[in-house]
Amino acid sequence: METIARTLENDKTHFATLAIGATAKEMGISESELYNRLERVGLIHSLIYDCYDTLHTESISGVVWNITEALKNWEAKKGIQQ
Repeated sequence: METIARTLENDKTHFATLAIGATAKEMGISESELYNRLERVGLIHSLIYDCYDTLHTESISGVVWNITEALKNWEAKKGIQQ
């Protein structure tokens, strides 16, 4: 059996997957829909990956709140209505 070496990049990807899944569930939308919305405004990298050091120390409800608030604000700033 082959194992994947644990790296910071793998940890960030795993965290992003969990964060997107939990946020999508809270918002009542699919993970793919949320991923596309986050990608459209650039939040996957600028928030989830770039702020990993801070976000991963929060509770899951805190992470969900941060993502939903950031998405709401960034979509409004870019004039995207949901």
